[in-house]
Amino acid sequence: MSKRIRLAMAQINLLVGDVAGNTAEVIRAAVTARDEHAADVLVCPELTVTGYPADDLLLRADFIDASDRAVERLCREVNGITLIVGAPWLTADGLCNAAFVIRDGEILGRYGKYHLPTYGVFDDRRYFVSWETPCVVDVDGCPVGVTICEDAWHAGPVAWSRDAGARAVVNINASPFDQYKWAARESVLRERTAESGLPIIYCNMAGGQDEVVYDGGSCAFDGDGDLKVRAPRFRTGLYCVDLEARGDGRWEPLEGEIEDDASAEAVAYEALVWGVRDYVEKNGFPGVLIGLSGGMDSALTACIAVDALGPDRVECVMMPTRFTSDMSRTDAAAIAERLGVTYHTVAIEGIFAAFTRALEPVFAGAPADITEENLQSRSRGTLLMALSNKGGKLVLATGNKSEMAVGYATLYGDMVGGFAPLKDIFKTEVYRLARYRNELSPDIPENVFTRAPTAELREDQQDSDSLPDYPELDAILAAYVEDDLSADEIVADGHDAETVARVVKMVHRNEYKRRQAPPGVKVTTKAFGRDRRYPITSGFGRG
Repeated sequence: MSKRIRLAMAQINLLVGDVAGNTAEVIRAAVTARDEHAADVLVCPELTVTGYPADDLLLRADFIDASDRAVERLCREVNGITLIVGAPWLTADGLCNAAFVIRDGEILGRYGKYHLPTYGVFDDRRYFVSWETPCVVDVDGCPVGVTICEDAWHAGPVAWSRDAGARAVVNINASPFDQYKWAARESVLRERTAESGLPIIYCNMAGGQDEVVYDGGSCAFDGDGDLKVRAPRFRTGLYCVDLEARGDGRWEPLEGEIEDDASAEAVAYEALVWGVRDYVEKNGFPGVLIGLSGGMDSALTACIAVDALGPDRVECVMMPTRFTSDMSRTDAAAIAERLGVTYHTVAIEGIFAAFTRALEPVFAGAPADITEENLQSRSRGTLLMALSNKGGKLVLATGNKSEMAVGYATLYGDMVGGFAPLKDIFKTEVYRLARYRNELSPDIPENVFTRAPTAELREDQQDSDSLPDYPELDAILAAYVEDDLSADEIVADGHDAETVARVVKMVHRNEYKRRQAPPGVKVTTKAFGRDRRYPITSGFGRG
């Protein structure tokens, strides 16, 4: 009879800094894996004990001490199963982002991450030193090499494990979601199997942490680069991989469950739902507040909130003025009714008028302009924050990436909020996601899809009065912000030179606004915030 070992990949949702809670979660997973799944090995994500990214918590000696005590607890309390778990490891050379291999009270081996990324959301070199020694441990007769996240994206560590005698490699991860990430992961894992001839078991975290969402999708590839197991994305749980010894000395994963691919819209929408749910839950808010205008952005935000938290924890407020159309009032009420959320109407005409009267002596007869438009938006922001103060709910800002990019948003007005679900979603993608959401349940009226986008801050206003049409704007923004193309390159691709220059100027001029914007879910490869960091004071791009 051939020899087999079973590895359980733990897609667990961790809370950064909750060392005791994360450790307890590992212990529960180990017991379940051992007793219910007959697993020989439990594989946990990168920096399981501390959560990822722990950022400057890692600079605190008391935090590292707490992590060390957690590893000692795992040694004491996890028995009858081999545990591969991530935690900081303080060496003579500095702090390592490490994996510990533990069995029945004994640390069988430690591995420190070699490749320390400093791009995008990552800043590993700020905290960790690189470790160059492979770690191969015997697990029930199978020599298993251990690597961590970025190590799988480069030639080296997997091959070093092979050269040290490994017959299979485990790679533990905190790999954030973006819309292209799964294809990239699959590609690099196939590259590593081609180079090493070894199977790779890839375990990824699941859950939201501030801007970042970890989508799971843990998987196993055999030594020929064929996918054998793929766990679901956006789901927690234990997912097993059986490794079998072959007569030629190779160990290979057996065929298992392979989760089907979902549409791009389905995956992006689920990321937004997860991001909102975990931000609200992990920060202890009882629910959320949304300014519901009757437009597309707030409609989609309300749908995401309901899918994340349930309708009983979502409160929506319509705040009309003389410029608010009957269609907007009707559509907002219809959305709230279909979603089953608490809904209020609080008119701000009187507040707006009071602001205007108070400022008349100072403005000295100056004609109305964008100032009065912003006063309406800031009146709404003040009311939303008052409701938040009174009930403790988190205000969700409803702005999208197109608006954030060019500054088509009001500081302390529609930018008010503690979290912005659509911050990394271009306006054209907002419409695609809303169409997808309406296929699940038709909660957004057709009027919202077909009417021209408008802020309704003056008579007959449309977004196109101030911006290029969204398809053109979004194409330019994607090229400039996400692909880092120059203005000349964008023009060469067929866009109008004057329009490109105008958009680029707006992007740079509004960096100060984005710096004050709330965090939001990262969906693209270049989200505003941790992904894209530009100076506020800069002469570049002024035009």
